[in-house]
Amino acid sequence: MIRLTLRSLRAEALRMLLSALAVVLGVAFIAGTLIFVDGMRAGAYDRAGTFDRHTDLGVYPGGDKALPASLVDRVRAVDGVSAAAGELTATGGLLGADGRPVLGYAVLAAIPTESALRSYDVVSGHLPDRTGEVVLDAPTVAEEGFTLGAPVQIGGTGGAARPYTLVGTVDVAGTVRDIGGPFIGLVGPDALAVTGLRGYGRIMVAARPGTSETVLADRLHAAAAGTTVKGRQQILDEAVDDAVRDLNQFMMLLLIFVGVAVVVAGFVIANTFAIVLAQRTRRTALLRLVGATRGQVFRAALLESALVGFVASALGVLLGVALAGGMRLLMSRLDVPFSGGLTVTGSTVLTSLLLGTALTVASALLPAWRGTRVAPVAALTDAAVQPSRGAGRLRLIFGAVVLGTGVAALAGAASAGQVLLVAVGGVLAFFGIVLFGPVLVPALVRVIGWPARRLFGMTVGLAVANAVRNPRRIAATATALVIGIGLVSAFVVGARSTKDGIERSVDAEIGTDFVVSGIGQNLPAPLTGELAARPELGVVHEQRSIVTGDIEVRAAHPALVGRTLTGVLAGDVGRLGPGQVLVHRELARARGWQVGSPVTIAGRQFRVAAVVADDARAMVASSAPEGHVIDLDDADFAALFPRERGFLAEIDPADGVSAEGARAAIEAVLARYPTVNLMDQGAYKKMLTGTVDMLLAFVTALLGLAVVIALVGVANTLSLSVVERTRENAVLRAVGLTRARMRAMLAVEAILMALVGAVLGIGLGTGVSAAAMALLARLGGDFHVVLPLGQLGLILGVAVLAALVASVLPARRALSRPVVEALADQ
Repeated sequence: MIRLTLRSLRAEALRMLLSALAVVLGVAFIAGTLIFVDGMRAGAYDRAGTFDRHTDLGVYPGGDKALPASLVDRVRAVDGVSAAAGELTATGGLLGADGRPVLGYAVLAAIPTESALRSYDVVSGHLPDRTGEVVLDAPTVAEEGFTLGAPVQIGGTGGAARPYTLVGTVDVAGTVRDIGGPFIGLVGPDALAVTGLRGYGRIMVAARPGTSETVLADRLHAAAAGTTVKGRQQILDEAVDDAVRDLNQFMMLLLIFVGVAVVVAGFVIANTFAIVLAQRTRRTALLRLVGATRGQVFRAALLESALVGFVASALGVLLGVALAGGMRLLMSRLDVPFSGGLTVTGSTVLTSLLLGTALTVASALLPAWRGTRVAPVAALTDAAVQPSRGAGRLRLIFGAVVLGTGVAALAGAASAGQVLLVAVGGVLAFFGIVLFGPVLVPALVRVIGWPARRLFGMTVGLAVANAVRNPRRIAATATALVIGIGLVSAFVVGARSTKDGIERSVDAEIGTDFVVSGIGQNLPAPLTGELAARPELGVVHEQRSIVTGDIEVRAAHPALVGRTLTGVLAGDVGRLGPGQVLVHRELARARGWQVGSPVTIAGRQFRVAAVVADDARAMVASSAPEGHVIDLDDADFAALFPRERGFLAEIDPADGVSAEGARAAIEAVLARYPTVNLMDQGAYKKMLTGTVDMLLAFVTALLGLAVVIALVGVANTLSLSVVERTRENAVLRAVGLTRARMRAMLAVEAILMALVGAVLGIGLGTGVSAAAMALLARLGGDFHVVLPLGQLGLILGVAVLAALVASVLPARRALSRPVVEALADQ
């Protein structure tokens, strides 16, 4: 039986080619992901502790508060301490040689002045030794044309950009401080001033030679009460743990998409073996007739699947290495920091081979078991040709129940307020389609094919009849497409709906022509005042808020506050100003406040000017109970909470000033602030929704492999069906069906299979997105389903085009044999 199995494989290698291709693609995704992440993990181990090469101990804050600068001197004075320096990492900004901000997210760090703690790799010059000096990463210096000894403008949340002398360049490539933008290194006091932070994130300590780490840690505990002291090994271990934890999360995300591709490949493989073994029914019966047992035939089929799976998996591993290399090249082209090479481990190769082989064998189990049920006497009759069978009644009933339950879960997810119901509903709906597919898919094929049959006649009629003759087969082929296209559609519809909700929120909350936002941080402290001082600008409002007790206190501008209100229950909104506040309805009811009631905020008393209602959902969530809000005049808020900053300022031109004049005035102020960005409403919306577009592109690219594998399944099913219908196609050609009509018939058959899978996938994906948007709207936000008809139409168009391409080889095969020879085929 083993020799017979090997002969069958050699004789039918072409039939198994497309099935093997599905395994190759699935395993390549697995291997490529593991190789890529292993390389990143190796790089993470290498770079962990890069900036702690000379750190013996570290003093960390016990809570969220920063360590004051005065504590550094106390730590430095501890017996056994050779050197101590405060360290912080934050964000900053840099003006280029052209006076414009250097693009990219800039990391700003405090660099120790003590040589015993310095761990930076200097490329040229030296590290900063005193205030007023700065080092930058070497690539930024080269790109901007800066020279050592020249001034460069550095700014941050603490204030406008000011000149610092460039004294050196450093190499931070591949480290935790390389995130694609400039690196700025300042001494501790300058770093605190630029960032506006109140203290350091930790204090680095170098011990004197011969000092016990344990003894010194105890002394540091005593000198810095309320802090945490960590030894060198603990610091390094935590750095590695953080890096590896992030990588593991990234790998788990990728493996989710790998799982989708593997499931789709499983459907394709199972369908392929079902068709191939059905076509061997007569041969199987003859083997049984001459003495082969059912167990031998079953094991031979599994051996064949194992060999196909192993060879395809081996090819998949090789392709996975190339895929990992392509991912690495893509990240470098996109200027995404990447450390580590491609690491191919024995465990990765073994895991990929085992998974690919196991997937193929598992997918072939059911078809192999069914294929051995033919009685030996069937070899003497036409019963060897397996008839087309639909699904059993029990399967259809169960499928209808599962499908109905999934739809009900999706419909009820919003009212129940459960995110889990969305996922459960989507999974159940999919399995319902799988189980109910033998009825649902052929019915949709007939419905979609009906108008085409009326227009194009018998050719389309033959294609429809061929497509539905084996309900299980076409259902399995379409189901593979449902997975990939369903997920792509869910993300496409969800992304468009989310973007639409964000844009409506911006329209509700931003009522001005211009918006100034911080780049990765809050606005610099003096910026709003400088903007307000410009005569060209009328309204300048920095969105700031703070939660005190269980109340959210928000800064408000009298000219803007009314735009988000849905009602004024009592009082006059126009009275908002010094000493007067607006209280929202829910808070007023809870506290029994009304117009004129005294309200104490941060020790100062105010009067309620109006009780208002605001049913719009905030773009930024608050920890205060819903509706427990007080709107405070900008000047009063600044007086009570001077250190609170916002990330956004709204600006309108003064009366009689054009938009161009106002923009010029704003840009004149912002020229000294490299950490802020000026936008109009349209640009601000685009900035907020840009992340959604980027995520959609990333997800679509990852799910694209699953769709490709499913389309391979369409081509595979059609190719094997052509082999099965060799004599039938020859008869059609003998009675006058032209070669062009034969190609058209097979093309329509492929299109119908792909179109039905795509329609079901889009329907499932849209249903999942609709449930998710309804849930988001209930939890907080103005979200509803928006159908991107252009993108959904593109998905259908791509499916149809791919199906046309998939029909080319089967058509060529169907027409390659002479009619007389094909009529004699057994």
